[in-house]
Amino acid sequence: MAFGGFESGPSQPMADINTTPLVDVMLVLLIIFIVCAPLMTQAVKVDLPQASAAPADPKPDTVNLALDAAGKLYWNQSEIQQEELVRRLAASAAQQPQPEVHLSADKETRYQRVAELMAAAKEAGIVKLGFVTLPGARP
Repeated sequence: MAFGGFESGPSQPMADINTTPLVDVMLVLLIIFIVCAPLMTQAVKVDLPQASAAPADPKPDTVNLALDAAGKLYWNQSEIQQEELVRRLAASAAQQPQPEVHLSADKETRYQRVAELMAAAKEAGIVKLGFVTLPGARP
């Protein structure tokens, strides 16, 4: 008993794609969608709850405190003296919500001067103090 055809020699694989199962599946899906489509157009009334949210806390202001290489102080890009700095820091610490102080210093500035500014901010009662750095190549 032999399986195969009556041809002698090597048999060739079938090169045609059988599309009959594909057509059968597509016709079944078409019928399902035709039956289900009218059901999807009916709306269901849903009583959704109403929610009210409290407004978010306002973002506190920021104060830009800068120190250049010559030792000059700048409060939001305007030059100030040391005495004025202490007064403004105390006034800022009394505000509600307290503003954030962003400290930026020239790279040639001595760290001692930066530490003095940080100490003055702490003495005034400033809670949030951040450092501003500029990206760039290291020397």
